[in-house]
Amino acid sequence: MFFRTGGQNLNTNHSTQKISLYYHLFFVVITFIYWFSLYIYVPIFVEYLDYLGGAYTLIGFIAGSYGIMQILLRFPLGIISDKMQIRKPFIIVGLVTGVISCFGFALTESLSFAFASRVISGVTASMWVAFTVLYASYFRAEETTKAMGNIQFVTVASQLISMGLSGYLVSEWGWKTPFWLGGILGCIGIVMSFWVREVGNQTSNQKIEFKELRDVIKEPLVIKVALLSALANGVLFITMFGFTPTYALNIGATKDSLIVLVFSFMIPHAVAPIITGRYLLNRFNKWSILLVGFLGTFLFSAVIPFITNLEILYVTQMLNGYAQGMTIPLLMGMAIQTIPLNKRATAMGLFQAIYAIGIFVGPFAAGAVSQNINFATVFYLAGAIGLLGLALSVVWGREKSTHAVPLKQKSI
Repeated sequence: MFFRTGGQNLNTNHSTQKISLYYHLFFVVITFIYWFSLYIYVPIFVEYLDYLGGAYTLIGFIAGSYGIMQILLRFPLGIISDKMQIRKPFIIVGLVTGVISCFGFALTESLSFAFASRVISGVTASMWVAFTVLYASYFRAEETTKAMGNIQFVTVASQLISMGLSGYLVSEWGWKTPFWLGGILGCIGIVMSFWVREVGNQTSNQKIEFKELRDVIKEPLVIKVALLSALANGVLFITMFGFTPTYALNIGATKDSLIVLVFSFMIPHAVAPIITGRYLLNRFNKWSILLVGFLGTFLFSAVIPFITNLEILYVTQMLNGYAQGMTIPLLMGMAIQTIPLNKRATAMGLFQAIYAIGIFVGPFAAGAVSQNINFATVFYLAGAIGLLGLALSVVWGREKSTHAVPLKQKSI
């Protein structure tokens, strides 16, 4: 069964607590809406900015600005969340800013306002720290990777459905339709978020002191997997969440048929975390799985400029989606697997702030090389980043970083 929750014990300050299936599913729906409002316009976003008159360098900067606020906010938000031992208010803020961003796109039509709305969407994405840590708290510590696989499945399922609708909505009702739909659904999510179940028994004696943050920052595994995740997300935001849909349009796709490209990539991307968490991790070393994931990312990103047939593009992006889906949730689980519950938001905030660098730098660099060299170079850059991830996975895997000693809980 996908969610093993009914009698799930949660270790919170040496006490246990049962989180019912109802609260798991309720949180899943809210998470679905959260990502839906962020990704409903992604496949047409580069084309939309082109329609507004942006050059590729500017388009890459605006697309990448989504990562700027995440770089700035995620680590401080994680610290604040751990200091106060609360997650739910950040989830509410994330949904509110998501609605503001969607309506900002819908109600305006200029590159300046598009940039502002995209920056606000970065604030929304910054709140993902709270989502992941709260959901992980519904599981036992040893099931963290499984929890991240579950939540990544929900994330990708939402992205799949929303992005699949995007081209059709634009084709039928115009550029603004995805933004309106994202904003309206986001409003429903805001109302629902007030009933999210936050784990109890997080009393004041669990709250960490700022001096303890040094232990988290010095944890080598967190830094290593964050850097790898920055590379993985850089490729993702250059390719499927950036320029691959535009390339598909250039070789004969229509806005309607973009749904085939989206499904080709996103269905394997959604399935990969489940297969990895439930089967591959029981049989293979985590670093070996990362190596294979980055190898696929390298090959199936770099090959894109050589493809002139849509059907072949769809096949290669199925494989690319699966490869990238193997790495991202696995890295997320590894980031907090050795971290005590009351320090996890700090660790996750640091992890997500570092990987947000890839979300910004990836598309910005891709836009720049496309503007100054040629469009194909975008995908060569993505392939080179995947190759670097592969090399680092080999080196760090040999160092057996997964055997890092867990941080000790604060004595109480």
